[in-house]
This record gives sequence, C-alpha cells and structure tokens, in this order.
Amino acid sequence: MQKNYSKYKNGPEIAIIGGTGVYDPSIFKKEKEVIIKTPYGNPSSPIEIGSFLGKRIAFLARHGKRHQFPPHLVPQKANIFALKELGVERIIGICAVGSLKEEFKPGDIVINDQFIDFTKKRNYTFYDKEAVHISLADPFCPEMRKLFIKEAKNAHMPIHNDGTYFCIEGPRFSTRAESKFFRNFADIIGMTLMPEAALAREKEICYLSLGMITDYDVWQENPVSANEVVKTMKENLEKIKELLKLSIPKINEKRSCFCETALKNAKL
Repeated sequence: MQKNYSKYKNGPEIAIIGGTGVYDPSIFKKEKEVIIKTPYGNPSSPIEIGSFLGKRIAFLARHGKRHQFPPHLVPQKANIFALKELGVERIIGICAVGSLKEEFKPGDIVINDQFIDFTKKRNYTFYDKEAVHISLADPFCPEMRKLFIKEAKNAHMPIHNDGTYFCIEGPRFSTRAESKFFRNFADIIGMTLMPEAALAREKEICYLSLGMITDYDVWQENPVSANEVVKTMKENLEKIKELLKLSIPKINEKRSCFCETALKNAKL
C-alpha cells in the first residue's frame, strides 16, 4: 500500500462511491490501493484504482471497508477532496434508499434528478473562509443521467428516469409521522447523498446518483422486514453492476456539461 499519497499523474477520471457489495473483481481489475491524506483527515477507506472494462476507475467504500462509519459521520470532505486529487472528473454515487411512493417499488433503480437536504450537522462546504455560492438547481450531471437512463431502458431494467431524494440525518430511521410528511415532497429517502453531491459540485466534478430501492420505509402499515431488505439489496446490486458494465465504457472522455465550470460565477 502506498502512503502519504499526493497528486496521482494520469489518474482515474471516474470514481464509484458505494458499498463493498458493488465491488466486483470479475470486472474490476485492481492495480493498486492508495491512502491520500487530506486537510480534512483520511477518506473513509483506501482508494482502489484499477481497470473497469477499458476505463481506469477509482473505487471508494463510503462507509469504510468494515462499514465503520455511520451515515452522519462519513468523512465526505476528505472523500471528495481525495478523489479530486487523483484527477477524478466524474463520480457515480450508489446508495440504498427507501421508497416514499407506491409506484417506486423495492427492486427499482432511481436515477435521481433532485434532492431535499434535511440533514442537520454535517460539514457542507469546502468554503468556510470565503463566500462561494455554487448553483445546485440541477444537482446531478445531465450527461451522465442521459447515458445511464438510455442504457437502463435498453436493458429493460426497472428504473425511474427521475426522482427526488429526501436526505435525512440518521442514523435512526424515520417515525411513521415523519415518513408520511416526507411523502409530500419526495419519492425516496436515504441518509448518504448530502453533502457528497454538493461537495462534488464545489470541486467541479460531475456527480450521478443511483438509488437502489430496498423497502417502502414506514409510511405503509407493514413494518420493514430485515430479511426482505437484504434480499432486495442483493437483487438490486446485480442490476446496478449490470448498469455499470453497460454505461461506464460509453462515458465520453471530454465533458461538455455545466459541472466542470461550477465555480465560474460562484464567487462574489
């Protein structure tokens, strides 16, 4: 393992942030594992770099390899800073979510287009010493959304082209009353999207959010079954891995979206 890592020349331009279940050694050929020290501490896990169907990518376990970081304590600033240091220009963020709508069924994949941030005490920005106001009107990369939607449809996957992600603080789950309240404003609910997506935009990195629906949260009368969640999660992971295999090789090297110029008009 390489320590005290700094700028990586000719590094990966694409990163996947997710759980270890996304990692598939049959398609990801690991070359090295690196630890990058940042001004914000260490990332949640060493970053694995390798080849993925002809593309060089980085993989980062959001909660750590032992799942030791709960959602509200994931070192997200360190994670995004480290990926930027590697030269990453695009991030695919994968997370398990609950459904807030009947038509968003367990087993479906949501390619999010909006979010509502209901977290309370996280480190939200790299700019604590100057006024920088990035636009998050459209928080996810339009180029990557278009590509992944197209590939998912061609493969007849159960997907939703858009969806609003309600991000809560955690680590506890919602009360029934909260869940019914959240249903008025969003389609799915989770704990990990923010500030990951906003920090990526501050670093002018394209960000795509893929939500794997595992359950109907608690707004329905039936309580969530842990066994059902685990079963649905495994099924979702296979779909996600297939979608990655179909989409990542087709990502263009050159970007032409607004993500890469996010700071252009953000500073006063």
